[in-house]
Amino acid sequence: MTSFETCNEANPVVTKETRDVEPAHFVLKIKSFSLFAENKIEKHESCEFEAGGYKWKLILYPNGGKSQDVGDHISIYLAFSGSSPLQLGGPIHVAVRFSLYDQIRDKFFTEQERVTRFHAFKAEWGVPRYMPLQTFRDRSNGFLVDDTCVFGAEVFVIKSSAVGECLTLKKTTSYTHEWNICRLSSLGDICLYSDAFTAGDYKWKVLLYPRGDSACRGENLSAFLSLVDSDKLASGQKVNAEYAIRLKRQCEEVQSKVATSWFSSSKFEWGWRSFMPLKTVCKCQTNDSWLIEAEVKVLGTTSKLP
Repeated sequence: MTSFETCNEANPVVTKETRDVEPAHFVLKIKSFSLFAENKIEKHESCEFEAGGYKWKLILYPNGGKSQDVGDHISIYLAFSGSSPLQLGGPIHVAVRFSLYDQIRDKFFTEQERVTRFHAFKAEWGVPRYMPLQTFRDRSNGFLVDDTCVFGAEVFVIKSSAVGECLTLKKTTSYTHEWNICRLSSLGDICLYSDAFTAGDYKWKVLLYPRGDSACRGENLSAFLSLVDSDKLASGQKVNAEYAIRLKRQCEEVQSKVATSWFSSSKFEWGWRSFMPLKTVCKCQTNDSWLIEAEVKVLGTTSKLP
């Protein structure tokens, strides 16, 4: 059996494959195919068929569409039938497969599906060079037997429910905020909040649990960075920040941790439950006066596409 490839401007090369299953949506059987040329019939429009909730027609040019200057090929098209796509609410995205029946081997020669878009100014789409006439007429290929052939079409409408995201990268400098804390060891099981500070057009606070948060109370000092007014972010909006929290005593750094996180209305606090063991804090303290330093740099933001 002869193998061949089809091509057009939008899809340079599309290889066809054989399969046993007949086309799912439409079959066009033609008897006395040679009479197209004898009777000077340039094209045939099929009856309407439905697929994906819309009506379609198959259009066949047995000797090639003249406008495409492909007289040595069969041309085949899918046309939107009925109302204009614009009247139905805009563009319609469709995956299309054309096929041709091999009557000798009882197989359908089916091309790989191709995705196209129908809209008010494009209600027809197809393949001008679907098959060379020489290949089609070669009886050994099984496409034209006793002057009879069978074409098929499958139309899969793509109803998108996809969501989109826009990533905006930021070119900003880091901002450092200092927070002095006295009598750290006597503060007990409370949460301390620093003053709000601005970095990358957003406001932030440092959260400190001197004796650890609920998950590690009495064992570790916990430290977090919080995005202020996170509830004012739009749905799907997130802020990507690189941040460091440092614990200093008498200008000497005792502990430092760095991370990068996405902050949102649902996840507005990031940091470390086990920032530093309490026993280490006790060993380091002299006058019980500490400096918390937070350095924040906004790297980018994301938002939902409309």
